[in-house]
Amino acid sequence: MTTSYPTTTVWAVVLAIGVLTFAIRFSFLALFGSGSAGGRSGAGETVSPRIRAVLRYVPPAVLAALVFPAIVTIEPTVVETLSNDRLLAGAIAAAVAWRTESVIATITVGMGALWALQFLL
Repeated sequence: MTTSYPTTTVWAVVLAIGVLTFAIRFSFLALFGSGSAGGRSGAGETVSPRIRAVLRYVPPAVLAALVFPAIVTIEPTVVETLSNDRLLAGAIAAAVAWRTESVIATITVGMGALWALQFLL
């Protein structure tokens, strides 16, 4: 792949993105500590129950943000929209998510349903 940008500019952008990614991830260690696995003792090892309650919603939110754009496509007719294999697999996965509240079960059943529907349709 070619680009019109100079090589130094491309590498500068890659380096800047890498540094920013590291800073974002490291900030959680700085704020909350490394936990008991890090061998560090003292302040910052425990996360408050309020923060823990909020962080419980991160995996489902990330899963929804990644999957929703791939599922929802607008077709010219309602029949074509309802026969969309991704939409049907997404509905099955949503039912599993509602019933089990498990991200792993949702992904497993959703992918299995998608593969089965792609084979059948």
